[in-house]
Amino acid sequence: MPPRPRSTAEQRRAELTEVALREFAGGGLHGTSTEAIARRAGISHAYLFRLFGTKKDLFLACCGVCFERTRKTFEDAAIGATPQERLKSMGLAYVEMLADRELLLAQMQLYAACADPDMQAVAREGFNMLRAEVARLADGAEPIELYNFFAQGMLLNVAASMDFPELGDPRRW
Repeated sequence: MPPRPRSTAEQRRAELTEVALREFAGGGLHGTSTEAIARRAGISHAYLFRLFGTKKDLFLACCGVCFERTRKTFEDAAIGATPQERLKSMGLAYVEMLADRELLLAQMQLYAACADPDMQAVAREGFNMLRAEVARLADGAEPIELYNFFAQGMLLNVAASMDFPELGDPRRW
């Protein structure tokens, strides 16, 4: 059965999420105005709230996009005969993904918003989903290898968000 075509509202939600992700990347949940998002999306402020009931709902939808893109990146990159080769190929793909500065900063904004219990729950759920997915894709990897994969990824996030690439390069320490 072919996939069901998206409704106009679903399409607009997806488009708005893309625009909002770019706005939230710079200002986070509390520092980004919904007026700016609506203006950038070319829609009315009222329509933004018809599509997403609250600013927080829109921010959470953007977080879902970040986690899904990361998951898909890992899935597409997981090649190799051994768990270590698959981890390496996923890590290299993630480094390439970090070139999308706005996506990276939007990810970081979610972690920064974890004082809010709803944000913390979404961050935990998304991170656990990624952890389980990488473990599945690198079937046979030792727990310490998975731990190091994510530890290095978070270091790369911090380095890239500061535009400080040598921080993520162990040869430069």
